[in-house]
Amino acid sequence: MKYYGGCDAGSTYTKCVILDENGKMAANVTNRSRINPVLSAQAALDEAVSQVKELSDAKELAYLIGTGYGRNKVPFADENVSEISCHAMGVHVAAPDVKAIIDIGGQDVKGIAVDTDGTVLNFAMNDKCAAGTGRFFENMANAFEMTLDEFSKLSLKTKNVIPITAQCAVFAESEVISLAGEGKPMEEIAAGIELSVAKRCFVMAKKAGAVDYVALTGGCAKNDGLKQAIEKVLKIKVVELPIDPQLMGALGAAEFARQKGSVL
Repeated sequence: MKYYGGCDAGSTYTKCVILDENGKMAANVTNRSRINPVLSAQAALDEAVSQVKELSDAKELAYLIGTGYGRNKVPFADENVSEISCHAMGVHVAAPDVKAIIDIGGQDVKGIAVDTDGTVLNFAMNDKCAAGTGRFFENMANAFEMTLDEFSKLSLKTKNVIPITAQCAVFAESEVISLAGEGKPMEEIAAGIELSVAKRCFVMAKKAGAVDYVALTGGCAKNDGLKQAIEKVLKIKVVELPIDPQLMGALGAAEFARQKGSVL
C-alpha cells in the first residue's frame, strides 16, 4: 500500500493528512504552529506518520505536497501548491456538490469558486487587515477572558446586537473593551463582532459565486456564532462539511499528492 501526504503549514495551525492509494484518510493531525515553520511541519508529519503502521518516516511517503503560509518549508516535500487550490480540492473531496468556499485563515480571508473537478474557477482574497481572521477571533476571545469555543457560542444566547463600527482589528478590540467597560451585555457585543466579520465575508462570497449555499473552511468554520451571522447577512446556507473544515487545505494537498504520485 502506498501513502500520500499533504502538510498545510499555516500561520496559526499546522495540519497534516495522509491518504492511502485508494483515497482513504489514514492519518490527520492539527497542531499549533511554532514560530519556525520547518519545526511545525516536521512535528505534524512525525505525528501523522506515527498513526500509520506501515510507515516509520515521512520520507517513506510516495509523494508529499506542502501548502499554506509555510509551504516552502515543509521537509521532504516533492512540491508545493497554493492553499487556495488545496482548499478547493479538499472541499471537492469532502463534499463534491459544494462549489463556493469562504476560507478564514489565521491572517486572511478568501472566497473560492470551485469547478466540477476540484480546480479553482475564481478567487478573491482580503489580506490587508487582520480584522475577521483567526487571529482577530483569538484576540476577541482573550479580551472576553474565554476560550475560542466559549466565545463562538456566546452570541447564540441573544437576539440583540451591539454593532462594532471599527474596521481595523486594533481599533475593534479597543471598541470592544470600551463597550465591556460600560457594562454592555457581553453576548450582545459578541453578536456585534460576529456580524461585523460576516459582513466582511459578503464580498468574498459573491466572488466565490455563492448563491444558495457556501462552505466555510479553516479553524473559524467551527465558530457557531459566525456561521449563524453569515447565514443572516448572506441569506444563504452554510454547509456542514463531513470532515473537519480545518483540515481542508491538508486534505486537498494530500489528494493532489495522490493524483500526481500515482502516475509516477
